[in-house]
Amino acid sequence: MSAVSLSSVVADAPAASAPAIDPRELAHLVRPRGRDLSGPELQEFVVELAERPELWIHLVKHDSTQRVYEELLSDDHVTAWLICWMDEHDTGFHDHDVSCGAVAVVSGAVREERLAIEGPTRNGVFRAGASFHFSASDIHRVSHAGSDPAVTLHVYSPPLLRMGAYVIGEDGVLARHPMSYEEELRPRSVED
Repeated sequence: MSAVSLSSVVADAPAASAPAIDPRELAHLVRPRGRDLSGPELQEFVVELAERPELWIHLVKHDSTQRVYEELLSDDHVTAWLICWMDEHDTGFHDHDVSCGAVAVVSGAVREERLAIEGPTRNGVFRAGASFHFSASDIHRVSHAGSDPAVTLHVYSPPLLRMGAYVIGEDGVLARHPMSYEEELRPRSVED
């Protein structure tokens, strides 16, 4: 996947408020139909979506106080989201319940950390042009990395409806807090 130059595309984007994406435009993207997709299939799909910025660039906006996210697609088998990141934006450790997923970094950089019981978390920094996928059983966190704002595209299958947010208590016990996909992911504390 090639990195998209957001400055050149944003300059051509309409200045008016962002209209909803026409689902017919997304229908042209190649993906298996009529069934849930695997992590590698989702990764192929999100990379193709990232290479079509004219479909979603008008929705990019950044807010220093919280991540900005816009749903791009929702059908019986896939949901797709655009998420904008700035300094200190962080999801906290979470899972995606029964959904696997994939992420494409369009601009900037994000850090993904996978929770590991034995040893330190496994993590990597993904920059513009990179992508990764995860299974429904993975517990991970994603946070902004670097100094420039970031934009990522996320796809899930089956459609993301529920998640679990994780907290490690003072006693060292890991606790899962169920939540709706409509709630913003953020680091949780024992008091949440």
